[in-house]
Amino acid sequence: MATEVFAPAKINLALHVTGRRADGYHLLDSLVAFADVGDHIRVERAGRLSLTVTGPHCAGLSAGEDNLVLRAARLMPGAQARITLDKVLPLASGIGGGSADAAATLRALARLYGLPLPAAPAVLDLGADVPVCLQGRACRMTGVGEGVAPLARPLPEVAVVLVNPGVALSTPAVFAALERRDNPPLPDELPPLPDLPALAAFLRGTRNDLEPAAIRLAPVIAQVRAAVAAQPGCVLARMSGSGATCFGLFGDARQAATAAATLQAREPGWWVAATRLRDQAMRATT
Repeated sequence: MATEVFAPAKINLALHVTGRRADGYHLLDSLVAFADVGDHIRVERAGRLSLTVTGPHCAGLSAGEDNLVLRAARLMPGAQARITLDKVLPLASGIGGGSADAAATLRALARLYGLPLPAAPAVLDLGADVPVCLQGRACRMTGVGEGVAPLARPLPEVAVVLVNPGVALSTPAVFAALERRDNPPLPDELPPLPDLPALAAFLRGTRNDLEPAAIRLAPVIAQVRAAVAAQPGCVLARMSGSGATCFGLFGDARQAATAAATLQAREPGWWVAATRLRDQAMRATT
C-alpha cells in the first residue's frame, strides 16, 4: 500500500518583517496562500527509511540525511518507508518547496501508519514555513512561524502566474541584507476579501519587506516582477517569500495562461506556471 500527498507551492501574498528576537530569528506577519502547482510525495511501507528524488527539478537536490523530507520522516518514530519526491518546483525559490515537501511527508506517514503528527515545536524546528505548509490553506503566519491562523473566510479562487528566473537565493542571506527589521505589521483584523478586486486593493497597502534586499542580491527579480506586471490582465505583481519567484494575480485563467505562454516564449530559461490560489487542506490518496 502507498500513500501520495500533494505539496502545494506556498505564496506569501504579503510578508512584513516586524522585528528580530535576541536569538537572531526574525518576526514575521504574513498572509500566506497556496497554489494548485507543487511537488508530490509518495510513501510506501518498507524495512528502512529511504528517499528517491525524481522530477524536472531533481538536479542539485541531495537525497542525503539532511534533506528536509528525511528530517521530517525521522520525527515519526517507527514509520519506516520508501519515500519518493517528485520535484516540480524550482529549488530555493521562495515558494516553500522544501517546507511543503516536509509537511507533505509528515501527513503521508501519519496517514500510512495511523500516527499523530509531531508536536508543534518539533515541526517548527524543520523550518519557519513548515507549520503553515501543514495547513496547506490560506493562513496568517506570525512570529517566527509558530503562529498559524487559518483565515475566517476563504480567499477567492484567483488565477496566478508564478515565474522564477532560475536564480537560487539563500534565505539567510536575504534576511542579512535587510536594511530595516522593525516594520509595521499587517492590520490587526484582515478585511473581507471576497473577490480579486478586494484582494488586490488590500494587498496594494501591504508589502514584501524582503523584496528590496532580494533584488539587491539578484537584480533579475526586478526584471521578472516588471515582466509579470506588464502582462494584460495582471492586477498585482510581487515577489514571494525570500525570492526569487514572483507572482502575478490575474482576472481569469485565460489571461493567466496567455501571460504564462508569453513569458515562457520570451524567456525560455525561466520557470513559468499558470495556476490558481487554492483554499483547502492538502490532498492525500491511497
